[in-house]
Amino acid sequence: MIVRDKNNIIQLLFSWHGTILPKVIPELMILMLISGVATFLSYQHHIDVPQVPALGFTVFGIILSIFLGFRNNASYDRWWEGRKLWGALIATTRHIDRDSHILSTPRRERTLHHLICFTNVLRDRLRQQTADLEHYLERVALSTEAVNDLKDHINAPQYMLSLMQKELFEAYKAGELSDILYTQLNNHIIELGAVQAGCDRIAGTPLPYAYAVLLNRAVYSFCFLLPFSLGSVLGIWTPILVGLLAYMFLGLDKLGAELEEPFGKQDNDLPLDSIVRLIERELLTSLKQPLPPTIALDKHNLH
Repeated sequence: MIVRDKNNIIQLLFSWHGTILPKVIPELMILMLISGVATFLSYQHHIDVPQVPALGFTVFGIILSIFLGFRNNASYDRWWEGRKLWGALIATTRHIDRDSHILSTPRRERTLHHLICFTNVLRDRLRQQTADLEHYLERVALSTEAVNDLKDHINAPQYMLSLMQKELFEAYKAGELSDILYTQLNNHIIELGAVQAGCDRIAGTPLPYAYAVLLNRAVYSFCFLLPFSLGSVLGIWTPILVGLLAYMFLGLDKLGAELEEPFGKQDNDLPLDSIVRLIERELLTSLKQPLPPTIALDKHNLH
């Protein structure tokens, strides 16, 4: 996720890294070149460039704007819901941290370590990447059996929740927890399961492919027709205005595609690595154990 000062007008106007411009610049150059060639040949009377009827072009633009607005709203809703789910995950881990003081020290340590593992493997699951167990097992103690099962389990986050629930149930059977305390702690685990289910729903249900294809074709068709609709009115200014209009339409299309998948590693996706590291540091602080370093910005990008 890009983190930059938005109050600096000059910086906003001339920013490059973290914007959508680098991703659409090839298409913009092609469209501006077509516009320039068409305008030059028309003024030199080498060809008679057919002009797109203004009424039809206007209706096309209005319909396309509605489509883009719907797509971007749907994509942002997915992005924001993903952020709310991970915000709920942070809050729930803090609840567990506070309420788990009732447990014995070894059992509480195992529970919080399982919780750290849960956040790591949930992030890896959402990003469809293989969990790097060696990376975080240096800071988290898991039994050999748990490590082996974790590598082969088809739903690693669910497995970590089951280990946490098993610890609570054993504490309840040993008389360490009353009915009320067991229920209270178990409700937190249920909340974590609901967070995972919500994230899985977003990651596993993208916007319909047919709609994305239709919108993409409409955007490129509209941008291609721009010089043939505006050339007779704007003259030599046609390439510049075509570039600006195409930047808005193509940029909105690309940005909507990024926000649609909020758990990835693109510039505008959620900073899951930083959120997971925050949870690790808070829980390890509570256990008075060594902390991993915070994740620094990489060219204004918070991973």
